[in-house]
Amino acid sequence: MDTRTYDAIVVGAGNGGLVAAAQLAVKGVKVLLLEQHNLPGGFASSFVRGRFEFETSLHELGGVGSKEKPGRIGELFNEIGVDVEWMKLPEAYRIVLTNLDEDVNISMPFGAENFIEAMEKEVPGTREVMTKYLALCSEVMEALTYLGASKGNPDKKVLTSKFANFLKTTPYSVAQVAKTMKIPEKAQKILHAYWCYLGPELDRLNFTVWAAMLNRYMTDDGYIPRYRSNEMSAAIESRIREKGGEIEFNTRVENILTENGKVVGVKIDTGEIINSKHVIANVSPTLVYNKLISSKKDIPEICFKECNARVHGTATFVVYLGLDTTVEELGITDYSYFIFPDMDTKKMYDGFDKLDAPDWQATVFLDKAIPDTSPPGASTVFITTLFQPDSWKDVKPEEYFELKQKIADGLITKLEKALNISIRDHIEEIEIATPQTTARYTGTHNGIVYAYEPESWDSLIPRMMMMKDDKHFEGLEICGGFSFLSHGYGSSLSTGKLTALMTYRDMQENK
Repeated sequence: MDTRTYDAIVVGAGNGGLVAAAQLAVKGVKVLLLEQHNLPGGFASSFVRGRFEFETSLHELGGVGSKEKPGRIGELFNEIGVDVEWMKLPEAYRIVLTNLDEDVNISMPFGAENFIEAMEKEVPGTREVMTKYLALCSEVMEALTYLGASKGNPDKKVLTSKFANFLKTTPYSVAQVAKTMKIPEKAQKILHAYWCYLGPELDRLNFTVWAAMLNRYMTDDGYIPRYRSNEMSAAIESRIREKGGEIEFNTRVENILTENGKVVGVKIDTGEIINSKHVIANVSPTLVYNKLISSKKDIPEICFKECNARVHGTATFVVYLGLDTTVEELGITDYSYFIFPDMDTKKMYDGFDKLDAPDWQATVFLDKAIPDTSPPGASTVFITTLFQPDSWKDVKPEEYFELKQKIADGLITKLEKALNISIRDHIEEIEIATPQTTARYTGTHNGIVYAYEPESWDSLIPRMMMMKDDKHFEGLEICGGFSFLSHGYGSSLSTGKLTALMTYRDMQENK
């Protein structure tokens, strides 16, 4: 058999890999996308149990925007020619603090003005500080957009004159900024509900990452695909094929082949070697340098130092419920619920390694966003919480099923108590996904979903500043949640686009 050769090979069909392959295919590049699973999307997928189709992981996607005014992610889909039927979420979130002395149970809207108004109503006297705070978040997003457009060569005068507050807050945590701005304690509790989307406790979570995420929601609202995130993944897959790109599922890349510090191709699990001078890997650098690079002597020591210095993020535990009753009959008023005992995020984070039902959860009632998503008279719910990736590694096979059922049962009980509803007698279908489930289906180490933790020293700005220095092999780019924009759907999709454009630029320069 003749050796195959491609202009570029993309390893992994998760969010970043799909967009990277689509971006290259649209530009006429001969691209091959290789995926070890039998379907695209990675975490962006769905599955069916009985008469219910469950969303695998997506709670909401920021940056989509409307058709008339698309956001960053909306523009990305327009650029690669992919159409998705987006459903706008009715509200940002409802936060419920279950400790009796907290007295917080409030639904918060999208839109900066609406958000400020709702906060003022709940915590009188906060209008001015919240206006300044959301303006700061907007400046952070504008600065990040400018840095991206500058292609690594920003004008220092522009940064210091236009984005001075952005520069001041870059090294600080979410908690430090809130304290410095003297945001009232109750307002902080309401404001910081999204923290669990990023992982680290507020004292370590970098403000730049947080501000960018919050701004996307406040500016462009939150959306989900009408037919689950699988609709998004399937649409990108179709576009890749339509533009001449090739995709091979059930194909695992064993090695990324290099010679003298340059990419020369990949070796797949059949033993076949496929040639290419450009590889985009939608996997973690830890995996790339410890396993995939074939020639260990070619790997600079700094690669291992970079990986070892970083902290692996958390893994998800999800309970999927198909109920034989509607959200209206249950008395559910909102789509997204953040249920916490209080806002002691360090205590919650420290509990991620305990194999008990956590005291907190992020729960979604899908039918509040897509009214016909469930069969008539039914509804779809999924409860999400987090564990440290190593917390499940010592669980014995004979203990596994009983343990996951015990934790799921505890989460259901806590949901019922927090919302004063009864759902246990209405459960028609139940599926439980542990970190081990995620590891089995996606191949991530110990089921890690939150990539590397975005502490201030390893946040957006340090990663973007080090992009050139962190490129250790000519022709190799890394996209996805472990890449330079941190984890999350929006970040992963964006890195797919950016790594594809960098790869295309290198191709043009080396013609």
